[in-house]
Amino acid sequence: MSTSMPAVGYREPLPIDRPDSLLDIVVPVPEPTSRDLLVQVKAVSVNPVDTKVRRRSKPEDGAYKILGWDAAGVVVRVGSEVTSFREGDEVYYAGSLVRPGTNAEFHLVDERIVAAKPKTLDFVSAAALPLTTITAWELLFDRFRVLPGKAGEAGHLLIIGAAGGVGSMLIQLASRLTTLTVIATASREQTRRWCLDLGAHQVIDHSQPIVQQLHATGIPSVEYIAGINATETHYAAIVEALSPQGHFGLIDDPKTLDVTPLKQKSATLHWEFMFTRSLYQTADIGAQGKLLSDTASLIDSGLIKTTATTALGNINAENLKKAHAGIESGRTHGKLVLAGF
Repeated sequence: MSTSMPAVGYREPLPIDRPDSLLDIVVPVPEPTSRDLLVQVKAVSVNPVDTKVRRRSKPEDGAYKILGWDAAGVVVRVGSEVTSFREGDEVYYAGSLVRPGTNAEFHLVDERIVAAKPKTLDFVSAAALPLTTITAWELLFDRFRVLPGKAGEAGHLLIIGAAGGVGSMLIQLASRLTTLTVIATASREQTRRWCLDLGAHQVIDHSQPIVQQLHATGIPSVEYIAGINATETHYAAIVEALSPQGHFGLIDDPKTLDVTPLKQKSATLHWEFMFTRSLYQTADIGAQGKLLSDTASLIDSGLIKTTATTALGNINAENLKKAHAGIESGRTHGKLVLAGF
């Protein structure tokens, strides 16, 4: 194996239309230690967090910052304390916010947040899944504490901005694994059809009054609301639509969020940030590897499907710029994926 590798990085936070917003670079191949796996990255997908970090975060000490979290690839070396994987294993995962990213030919990742790739998926289809699956799973089962299974108490889940990566996985997990009635929001016919195909029971238009649309379908209020994006725009409607003692969870970044309106309903507010476990090395960090393993089983059984929608070619600066621009446009659905160097 060579001691250097191709990667994509940047030196300054810049708009994506700048030529140097993302650059093809060559960097040293890292060495695994402790519980690290060195993975040869075969495919990646791009998430909103990639664009947010690129716009806001400056690399330290004049070095390049390498983005990317979702990856599927092959383990080529293991650290001295690794117990769950060996060289040659095909894996998928979402990396850590505080380590170099997956937009590089070789990548280090803690084995506890890794799982074996679904056997029925190729690397490209698998790379679309980890970050959004973890986010959706943690929001539904860890934050909302919805019980999996079809024998539980029925309720409603409203997903605002459901056609993106997280919403696409949340629709599938909730509709396939729980008794919840899933109401998705989408504003275009293409995204409306996408949500229905994934298993949403109803789709309403978030560009129109949300509460009135719920009432028109015979739903007076909903027990669970997932705010995937535009929370500031929809917050008043969210508070009104939420059932007394209901749960509101969000993943986006509103500039302000006044929790006072939730008081009268004794509502619970949840933040979901899938990097928390790896960022703080929580005692239950291995839960992410397990849930990805469980998801792989669900995929291989045909219950859940990949959300990959658009393949943009090889992993290089030009194609990653296209992916970032697409996400920043707000007009994508599912996941954008890239493969090979």
